[in-house]
Amino acid sequence: MRSAVVLVLLFAAACGSSQEPSTSEPGSATLQIRTADGVRSFDVEVADTTAERRTGLMGRETLSPFDGMAFLWTDPVQSSFWMKDTLIPLSIAFWDQDGRIVSIMDMEPCLADPCPTYGPDAPYVGAVEVTQGELERQGVGVGDTVDLTRDA
Repeated sequence: MRSAVVLVLLFAAACGSSQEPSTSEPGSATLQIRTADGVRSFDVEVADTTAERRTGLMGRETLSPFDGMAFLWTDPVQSSFWMKDTLIPLSIAFWDQDGRIVSIMDMEPCLADPCPTYGPDAPYVGAVEVTQGELERQGVGVGDTVDLTRDA
């Protein structure tokens, strides 16, 4: 029972403030990452409310290589993600207030509790999830910088 409470608390922390709107559809944006070898672009859905971050990519069966979901916060957070009911393996990159990637990790689907959690050792204001391995294939690494432009 205690581990279930801890997981609920970790999940709630990852979802951000309850002061945000509770229902909405994710917006879209272009996320560009400046690497040592050039700029890599991803078309992403934007999850910037508690409800959107809570749902994330749960239940999705496919995700094309240059698609993903960006999770945004207005203030730095230091919490974890989990893959409960997420069906596809993902890679995640976290970035700080300066737009610098502070951590990248691979995450595995989880259909039954307890699910592992994934989070950096540093505060972050954004994270992007893409198909597992795509960040590595594109040469994205810690220290690269992120620029997100919302679609009109």
